[in-house]
Amino acid sequence: MLVTGAGGFIGSHVAERLVQAGASVRVFLRYTSGASHGCLADCPSEIVDELDIYFGDLANPEAVSGAAAGREVVLNLAALIPIPYSYQHPREYVSANITGGINVLEACRRADVQRVVHISSSEVYGTAQTVPIDELHPLQAQSPYAATKIGADQLALSYWRSFGTPVVVARPFNTFGPRQSQRAVIPTIITQALTRDVIELGSTNPTRDFLYVTDTADGIMRCGEVEGVEGEVINLGTGVEVSVADVVERVLRLVGRTPTVVSTDTRVRPEASEVERLVADPRKAQRLLSWAPQVDFDEGLQLTVDWIRGAVDGYRPTLYAI
Repeated sequence: MLVTGAGGFIGSHVAERLVQAGASVRVFLRYTSGASHGCLADCPSEIVDELDIYFGDLANPEAVSGAAAGREVVLNLAALIPIPYSYQHPREYVSANITGGINVLEACRRADVQRVVHISSSEVYGTAQTVPIDELHPLQAQSPYAATKIGADQLALSYWRSFGTPVVVARPFNTFGPRQSQRAVIPTIITQALTRDVIELGSTNPTRDFLYVTDTADGIMRCGEVEGVEGEVINLGTGVEVSVADVVERVLRLVGRTPTVVSTDTRVRPEASEVERLVADPRKAQRLLSWAPQVDFDEGLQLTVDWIRGAVDGYRPTLYAI
């Protein structure tokens, strides 16, 4: 296996679960002066010791080709993700998500990789026009980030249709759990609930389909191993819709504190681009992958609260972006 973006939140969990499953795992990490392992630093040392760590830049075709050489399955989780930043510097998202994506596809095509799993995002759907959202829902970019993910998805599917590259597009909905960046809504709610007397949030009306990270990782792994799903786009979600306001209520019950919740006027996302509602239709994943979430929302929240309690010094609450 090759896992790109393995230093990220979801990628680190995918790499960890692959090692636990007995796979030979190479991870592609972007090189920094400190040779940072990102979220892999939070994995058990016995997991990290089993990884073949390959440093490079996804924008460098030679680096990507070197990483893909000799790999049977490539799971491409590498992407530039923070949505607010995409409004400020959209060109960086084109470079990372589209140029980086085509470098992975070209490397896999030339190396005759047996399966490429390209990781999409539920953000490509924009605010739901119909619910639940199935894979035929219209794609509507409500941020530059979402636009680059749509472009990368279509490139991946074009490689299946044009060259027969065995691509599967996995489209996770809102993943949460240990190691997630404090910019995301659930970590920032939990962190503020644990450490402050006031929780500051933007709009609490948007709803999301929250998927615990080990379920996301397992769904991605299934996309890499199940036969006959090449060329498919597959949603990974629970089919359960939860509002941000409901997340706050559940977190406060779990932490046993009652801070005041204050809505701020500052918006992280421009008003017209707010995605108000996302909830998956997970039936295709159940049918094709024999996959279904195993961790319900409250259990996942408790696991996340427990992890953040032990890591809270490294977290700084931010006005979230979901």
